[in-house]
Amino acid sequence: MNSAVQIQEQTRLASLDRYDILDTPAEEAFDRITRLTRRFFDVPMSTVTLIDGHRQWFKSRQGVSACETPKGPAFCSVVVREARPLIVPDAAADERFANNPFVTGAPHIRFYAGAPLRTPEGHSLGTLCAMDTKPRAFTADQVDTLNDLARVVMSELELRVLAMTDGLTGALSRRSFRGELSRAFALALRHRHELSCIMLDLDRFKAINDEYGHPVGDLVLSAAAAACRDELRKSDVLGRVGGEEFAVLLPHTGLASALKVAEKLRAAVARLQIPTPREPIRVTASFGIAALGISVGSAETLLEHADAALYLAKDDGRNRCVEWRPAAIAQPGLRRRVLKAGQISFNGGRSTIDCTVRSLSEEGAGLKIVTSAGVPETFKLLIETDGFSRLCRIVAKADREVDVAFV
Repeated sequence: MNSAVQIQEQTRLASLDRYDILDTPAEEAFDRITRLTRRFFDVPMSTVTLIDGHRQWFKSRQGVSACETPKGPAFCSVVVREARPLIVPDAAADERFANNPFVTGAPHIRFYAGAPLRTPEGHSLGTLCAMDTKPRAFTADQVDTLNDLARVVMSELELRVLAMTDGLTGALSRRSFRGELSRAFALALRHRHELSCIMLDLDRFKAINDEYGHPVGDLVLSAAAAACRDELRKSDVLGRVGGEEFAVLLPHTGLASALKVAEKLRAAVARLQIPTPREPIRVTASFGIAALGISVGSAETLLEHADAALYLAKDDGRNRCVEWRPAAIAQPGLRRRVLKAGQISFNGGRSTIDCTVRSLSEEGAGLKIVTSAGVPETFKLLIETDGFSRLCRIVAKADREVDVAFV
């Protein structure tokens, strides 16, 4: 991959990250579109697909059992790479796809039509596609219709970004919170009053979704937001800035007082008991706190400091509150959130596995992969966009996640 393509891919991933859509629960707005696609074109399968560094992940799927599959053989990867619709009347007769595992094996694709999900800036995030187990023709009018439906998908994604409040939790949306943060930061500088920010992240939330399902996960998110809101002043601002991540803006509040607020929020979340069909479950959250100071030159920096402190809280055992201090940035293990395409390389470079790098520091990284099976204990992590190559050893792994330390 040449440097221009690498830069373009990283820009695309940064655009995808802005929508905060990966690994979120199914939503009727998107399911409605895949149902319409399936009925309109009389096909058994339709998906809204998003492509990150290592996989195609389905925000919505009809007639497809898997929620994600590897990026490499995905038809949708071709659409994203070429940024134009792809029509394959008979995959078995097409030399590009005849030996594709999704053709020779489940879901046995013979016909494929995919339209890119393009942002206003022109980045292709994924596809809306229609698939069949039988060959078929697809007219120019049908391609136009598929493109129109793909634009409806993008309109839904844009509405999520522009929405003032998060529909599930009632907290401000990511964009709205950042707007409030910028306004509060400017006022604090102008009138020389204190300002603090708290970042909080629910601990091991993915395990809750995996074990109890997304409806219970939604209950956890709503309950956690409500518990926090009950402990805050009317002048404080609560926003949902990620899947299970929230931020709190505390005007006229210094670091010492913000720490007390964070501890109240931590205790409130820890007291929750979320009902499930089996038994009530308890949850905890980790908190990072930062305050306006001489090292904070922008609203974004204040948020970054709180986020850095949150990572320290996670690394220090979770379910705790940690304040940001200048020395904290240099502490080993501190990672920043990223979304980068990477490769796991081993056997002298003869074997590679695509991965998505989701956190990164000088000491290590957090990777997402299709499956951790077959990943050796030591390997090289490559991030071509950054010219990055480091020898790694695994320090922890789950089914689709690997934490590594650089050696």
